[in-house]
Parts: sequence; structure tokens; C-alpha cells
Amino acid sequence: MSMLTRWDPMEELSTLRNRMDRLFTRMGEDVEQPIMGVNWMPTTDVYETKDALVVKTEVPGLTEKDIDVEVENNILTISGERKFEEKTEEKGYSRFERKYGKFMRSFTLPTNVAADRIQANYANGILEVDIPKTEEAKPKKIKLDVKKTIPTSTA
Repeated sequence: MSMLTRWDPMEELSTLRNRMDRLFTRMGEDVEQPIMGVNWMPTTDVYETKDALVVKTEVPGLTEKDIDVEVENNILTISGERKFEEKTEEKGYSRFERKYGKFMRSFTLPTNVAADRIQANYANGILEVDIPKTEEAKPKKIKLDVKKTIPTSTA
């Protein structure tokens, strides 16, 4: 004899929610690690001025020797490595919140930039990469020709 089981939609929704929660928890744990040996990705702001694109990346605690900035095939790549420091021990446990190891960020540049004039500056833990625009890409002011009266046609 077969037994009938009553379907409970709330139980199904609860199961679905638990599965989704586990999925998002796993996704958020180490989203930054899937790229070939990259351990972390520094936070970066990208903004545009009338003359350039600017990429600002937070890489505190590094020296200029630890950071590489390259442009190839219109892709700007910022990479480097933060070496592991001595661990701090307090009351029998250690706490590590900063990320260590290799990092990399890549950005596809628009075609209207002058890649040969890119400049990178590093100060106070902030790497700033200035990417000048070509003259054609810069905004141009158009002078208006103002007339006292607009001719009207009498028809």
C-alpha cells in the first residue's frame, strides 16, 4: 500500500532559503581568490576628469618595489605582493584580518586614451594612475553665434 504525504509549501520554501543562504555564504567567503594564485584584490576607485581617467588603488604597507603597473593591449594591470609579517599573539590566539600574498587588478581602457603618457604615483598607501585622454576625446567648447533677431518668413 502506498501512503499519501501532504505537500507543505512552507517547508519547501524553508529548504530553498537554507540552500540559498549556504550558497551566498560560500560565495562571500573568498570571492577574491579564484584567479591563478591571486590571494586578494585591493579596493580601487576609477573616475574621470575632463583630461584623464584616474585609477586609485589602496595598497597600504607596500613599497614601490612591491607594485607593478603595466599596460598591454589596452589593459591596465596593477599587481604585486604583500609579504606576510610577524604574527601578533595575545592571550593564546592570533588574529589576522589583513590580506597577504599576491594581488592583481585589471581594467580595460577605452581607445581614446594616450597609453604612452600614463603616470603612476604612490604615496601614503594609495597608488594613483593617471591615464590622459587623447585630444580628440577631451570635451570641446562650442561658441554660440548669437543673433539679435531671428529672421521670420511671411507666408
